[in-house]
Amino acid sequence: MSQMKQGFWAIVRREMLRMTSRRLYGLSMFAAPLFCFIFFTTLMNEGLPQSLPAGVVDEDNTTVSRSILRNLDSYQQTEIIKQYASFAEAREAMQRNEIYGFFYIPKGTELKASSQQQPTISIYTNATYLIPSSLLYRDMKTMAVMASAAVGREILIAKGANMDQAMGFLQPIQMDMHPLGNPWLNYNVYLSNTMLPAVLALMILMVTCFSIHTELKDGTAGEWLFMADDNILKAVSAKLFPQTMVFSLMAAIYLVLLYGYLGFPAHNGFWPMLLAAELLILASQGFAVFIASAIPSLRWSLSLCTLWGVLSIPISGFSFPVMGMPAPLQALSYLFPLRYYFLIYVDQALNGIPMAYSAWFYTALLLFCILPLVDISLLRKAAHEYTYLP
Repeated sequence: MSQMKQGFWAIVRREMLRMTSRRLYGLSMFAAPLFCFIFFTTLMNEGLPQSLPAGVVDEDNTTVSRSILRNLDSYQQTEIIKQYASFAEAREAMQRNEIYGFFYIPKGTELKASSQQQPTISIYTNATYLIPSSLLYRDMKTMAVMASAAVGREILIAKGANMDQAMGFLQPIQMDMHPLGNPWLNYNVYLSNTMLPAVLALMILMVTCFSIHTELKDGTAGEWLFMADDNILKAVSAKLFPQTMVFSLMAAIYLVLLYGYLGFPAHNGFWPMLLAAELLILASQGFAVFIASAIPSLRWSLSLCTLWGVLSIPISGFSFPVMGMPAPLQALSYLFPLRYYFLIYVDQALNGIPMAYSAWFYTALLLFCILPLVDISLLRKAAHEYTYLP
C-alpha cells in the first residue's frame, strides 16, 4: 500500500476505472437517464392525448341530439367510435376498456327542453384512467352546457328576443381566461419538466450510495482512505468528481432537449436552470453521502435513498400543491432537494422573475451540499475498521 499513488487525481483515476469495470454504472448513469429522457418527452409529444375513444347512447334521436353528437365528435380529444343502442351496452363496452366514457341522451330530451322541463343528459367516464377520463369529461360537460344554452337561446328568440338580448341573458358575464406558465395546456411541458430532473436525482442518490458502500463491502475502504492521506472529505469529493461530471453532462442534455429542441418556456434563459440542475446534482450527492455515513449498510442506506428519491416526486409539489397537504407533510417537503429545484423552475423558467427572488432556494440546495459535514466522521471510522453490515 505504501507504493500506491496518493492525492485527489489518483482517486479520480481509480474511481473512473471502477466505473468502467462495472456495467451497473453505465446503466445507471447513462442508459437509464437517457431512456427516461426520451420516454417522457415523446410520451406526450402532441401536448395532449388526441382522439380518445368514446361512445354515445342517443335514445332521443332528434335533430338537436344529432347536432350535439356531431359537435362533440369534432373536438380534438374526443372521437366517437360507436353509437350504442342502450345504456347497458355502453356500460359493458366501458368495462371492457373499449371506450373511456360515453354520452347518454335519454328519450324526450328535445321535447322537455322546448317545454322548459329541464331534461337530464348524463356523462359516464372511467376514472380509473385519470387523464383520458378528465379530458373526456371536460369535452362532454362543455358540450352539455353549450346544448343547454342553444336550447335556451332558441326559446328566447321564439319569444321575441333578438340574438344579443338572448346571449346577454344566457351569459351575462363573459369569461376571458389566460392560463399562465403553460398557456397551451401542454402535458409535455408539465410532465417532462418535473420527471426528468426527478429521475436524474433518483439515479444520483442510488449511484452515490452504492459507490461508497461498495468500498466497505469489498474491503477496499482502507486503500481508498490511504490514497486521500486519511482525509475523508478529500476521499469522498475525489470519488464523486467523475460521477458529478457525468451527471452534469446528463443534466445539460435534458436541459438542451427541453428548452432548446422542444422550446419549452424558459423566460429567464438557459443559465438559471443549468445552475439549478448543477446544484440539484451536488445536493443529491450530499444527501446520499449523509445517509451512507449514518447507515453503514448497503442494503438499508440504498433502500432509504431510493425511497427518498421516489417520495420526492409527489411531495415536492409537482402534481399536488404543498399548501394543500397536511402541516406535517408541508414541513417534510422542505427536506427534499427536488422541492427547491421545482420552486426555482417555477420562478425562473415559468414566471421569469429576477434570480434574487430565488436566492433562498439556491441557498437551500447549497446547504444540502454541505450536509455530509454533520456525520462524515462516521464514514471515516467505518473505513478504518473495515466494518460492513449486510
